[in-house]
Amino acid sequence: MDSDENPSEKSPANDPETAEEPFGEPVPLEINGELDLHTFSPRDIGDLIPTWFDECRKAGLLNVRIIHGKGTGALRKGVHALLARRPEVIDYKLGDQSSGSWGATRVRLKPWQQADD
Repeated sequence: MDSDENPSEKSPANDPETAEEPFGEPVPLEINGELDLHTFSPRDIGDLIPTWFDECRKAGLLNVRIIHGKGTGALRKGVHALLARRPEVIDYKLGDQSSGSWGATRVRLKPWQQADD
């Protein structure tokens, strides 16, 4: 190696042909009617929740729970604003004592075939 070469330029991580994706392959979520947002960035909820709703509805899961946590309430407000705009949402409410209290929201969804009514 010449003394004026930068060793990091030869690193496999800097070679677009051999570099791996920074986060690896996406991990599929189990569609079980519960979505825990603790592992997601708040900026992702606008795409994540509608896609998750579609998968829940396709699986026949129409009563679902979104766990947003208690915290400052900012994520809960963002989730509720999104839910208010979604045509597939019949209604939603904060969880009761047995389903997460104000750290989770229960959502009732329209069946898949009624999505665009």
